[in-house]
Amino acid sequence: MAPRKAKATCEFGDFQTPDELASNAVAVLKEIGFDPASVIEATCGRGAFVIAASDVFPGARVLAGEVNGQYVAHLKDRLAEGDRAQRDVTVRHCNFFETDWSAEAAKLPDPLLITGNYPWVTSAALGAIQSSNLPAKSNFRGYGGLDALMGKSNFDISEWMLLRNLEWLDGRSGAIAMLCKTAVARKILNHAWRSELSVRRARIYAIDAMASFGAAVDACFFFLEVGPGGKARDCDVFESLGAKEPINTIGYHDHLIVSDVEAYLAHRDLCGQDPHYIWRSGIKHDCSRVMELTYTNSTYVNGDEAVVEIEDIFLYPMLKSSDLGGRSRKERRKFMVVPQRAVGEPTARIASIAPHTWRYLRDNAEALGARGSTIYKGKPEFSIFGVGDYSFSPWKVAISGFYKSLEFKVIGPVGGKPVVFDDTVYFLACWSEDEARLLHHLLMSEEVQSLLGSMVFWSDKRPITVDLLKRLNLQKVAECLGVEHEYMRHTSKERKVDSQMSLAL
Repeated sequence: MAPRKAKATCEFGDFQTPDELASNAVAVLKEIGFDPASVIEATCGRGAFVIAASDVFPGARVLAGEVNGQYVAHLKDRLAEGDRAQRDVTVRHCNFFETDWSAEAAKLPDPLLITGNYPWVTSAALGAIQSSNLPAKSNFRGYGGLDALMGKSNFDISEWMLLRNLEWLDGRSGAIAMLCKTAVARKILNHAWRSELSVRRARIYAIDAMASFGAAVDACFFFLEVGPGGKARDCDVFESLGAKEPINTIGYHDHLIVSDVEAYLAHRDLCGQDPHYIWRSGIKHDCSRVMELTYTNSTYVNGDEAVVEIEDIFLYPMLKSSDLGGRSRKERRKFMVVPQRAVGEPTARIASIAPHTWRYLRDNAEALGARGSTIYKGKPEFSIFGVGDYSFSPWKVAISGFYKSLEFKVIGPVGGKPVVFDDTVYFLACWSEDEARLLHHLLMSEEVQSLLGSMVFWSDKRPITVDLLKRLNLQKVAECLGVEHEYMRHTSKERKVDSQMSLAL
């Protein structure tokens, strides 16, 4: 029974909100002066938010929906008690994804409050358990190319539902007040600001998700008020529901959502497209047990602990995020099999150049062929992605995407070969140590650290991204720090060609 119950819990987001949490959250709305004429709770469960909204706003008209019939009966019993029996509360047994909530919302008076606690599960997680309790499949954020193929079109179900809520409020006065992942709240804010919706106020109140739901996730009570004339582009962040003063303000400036408005505005002049450097991610192969080898006692061993006989020609020393994220790097004993120097390059030539490598790849063809991502379909055998000339530059300035630190590191060659990274690492390709040291100096400067820190959200699973890093214009930073002549010397076309030719010789 346990696995079936766990599946149902995941499929229907069945994590019931404690009454006390719902009451405290709704009480905040009254404290800040939001007084709704009507309330919608479209996935009400056992009714914590319905009861709280009815108690705090007894004159409001409340409409609730719930897919679980037993919960509907339970809530109706609670609403029949005492003064609640006289209130205008309707509870329907219905599925969110099969109900025209937009039409229902249109019948309710303004200001309209949409509240509750939507499922925190992702579309991919529901797909994995073959759930039907999710919206029709679509790349609703509009990702294209590799972004869509490599998973960026995966989304939180609550995000999709909250975007529908914004549609219900289009042209109206009202608010969303929802328990959700903090990352989801930021995505909804970003959408609202980017779409130039009439935002009047926005607030994020941190909650203890572990205490309330047993979930190790950064979560909040998210309040977003819209209405005619609203032009707010900042959102105050509070450390708890009981906090009276914000600890931080996030906002939308220069078409970006930033984590610290004050710090961003102080250094925004360093933003812009860099004319000389492109941030790259490490190599994507999706089969670490085959493609990553450990060198131990003069022997290469793969992830299956099998001894591997292989030539050096397609083997490169490698670093992972964990190697870069600590205060000190471990001795490099990891290597990666890199069968291509460019995406789509034919691999059959390996058979004659490195027969042991070819035999090893052929012996593991089943595992490599089973890689799930569609990016490998129609490509040469044993293909990889995120590989190019930049992968083989002798020097690099790199940073881990996962660790909560803006610590950039200079990485040089090992044993005469360039170091490569897995796809959780981001880097700038450099052709000399002097160039790498200069870029490291720029990136570790107080100005850059403050700017990047104002744009990163440390609670994200992968706080450092290419999209974040590419917002920085290193030429502007060099000018700010008074080293523009040295910067231009390293970035001149002639210098780049000379460096690459000398390395080739």
